[in-house]
Amino acid sequence: GPHQGGKLRQGTACLSTLPGVSAGNGCGHTLLTPHSGTLSSKNYPGTYPNHTMCCWRLQAPPGSSLLLAFGDVDLEPSEHCAQSSLLLADPQTGTAYGPYCRNSVPSAPLLVTNSSTVTVLFNSTSHRSGRGLLVSYATSQHPGMGAASPGIKRHPWDVPDPSLTMCFSVYCPAGCKDIHGDIWGNPSQGYRDTSVLCKAAVHAGVIADELGGQITLSREKGITVYESAFANGLLSKRGSLSEKRLVFHKVCCLLSPACDDVLEVVTFNASSWWHEVDVLGQDRAWVAERAALSTNGHSWAAEPGAEAAWLELDLGTRRNVTGIITKGSSEQHDYYVMSYHVSSSRDGKNWRPYRGSSGQEDKVFEGNADSQGEVFNAFIPPIIARYIR
Repeated sequence: GPHQGGKLRQGTACLSTLPGVSAGNGCGHTLLTPHSGTLSSKNYPGTYPNHTMCCWRLQAPPGSSLLLAFGDVDLEPSEHCAQSSLLLADPQTGTAYGPYCRNSVPSAPLLVTNSSTVTVLFNSTSHRSGRGLLVSYATSQHPGMGAASPGIKRHPWDVPDPSLTMCFSVYCPAGCKDIHGDIWGNPSQGYRDTSVLCKAAVHAGVIADELGGQITLSREKGITVYESAFANGLLSKRGSLSEKRLVFHKVCCLLSPACDDVLEVVTFNASSWWHEVDVLGQDRAWVAERAALSTNGHSWAAEPGAEAAWLELDLGTRRNVTGIITKGSSEQHDYYVMSYHVSSSRDGKNWRPYRGSSGQEDKVFEGNADSQGEVFNAFIPPIIARYIR
């Protein structure tokens, strides 16, 4: 840009001195962590508002530097980008990058800084068009980033030419779950290669959205139909034939195909169970043992009106649990669980609530929306325990 490498202009510092924050009325989807994150203007990819601003202050750990990827910068053109602009500033050295708009775009999709602190400032006045901006960042501690590939629209983190290799690794920043763009497919089939890559990785359960992380995947021969699925808080679409598909691999799966095996449950226990008497006077016991996913007919259900109901799985010995699949009961009743918590125990007496990668509060998992479909949720990090509730 015209001011790239220039000195910092006045008015480019965030009002807040706290790292990892955003301020202003023009901020869109934002998730900032010390190691990676994603930020966008308000309404993105719709037209951004008039007379608005947002300032993001990015802070990497000491000793590392920030790398910023321009996923999309579409701000209405004007002379010197005076009407709408994106400006990046390094307060440690006084260096500025930009201003950027449609007639003065970043010269490369990836900006490598030598600073652990960068201020990102978005400003707009009156305008008629423009999607706004989508920017992601990571630190120098996370290599494996390159230009956006043509098959993954406006997605900043990808390898330069994945078609040249069967298996490759990519770093996904935090905050990809809620960015604009579609995904087609599911964890078992793989994903249409036009899917937003890191959003599909969250759906597949290979990374947690609040953390991001390194993913390993391969491009394989496409299939005729990609089925829709709800997993890890995201609903994928049903998609048609594609030449290639994306298949995600957990590290252990590269070494041993058995790492995704379904764990055997030795015993099911529950806080209560429903003793149903149907209209014909026949008894039906919705006991804990019927909670196994492969069970035909009715499932487990707690006693009607019971509060804080729980289902307990005894795995027989301490195991590494990487995820859970839930399904409702579709026999005569449209019953299903919409959300739930998970706890674990090594001895069956002392229980630890699952808090996920954030560690701040008990995680609420999104369950089923009907009694027919299966919903997968990943445990990132995994649970190491004998008992799961």
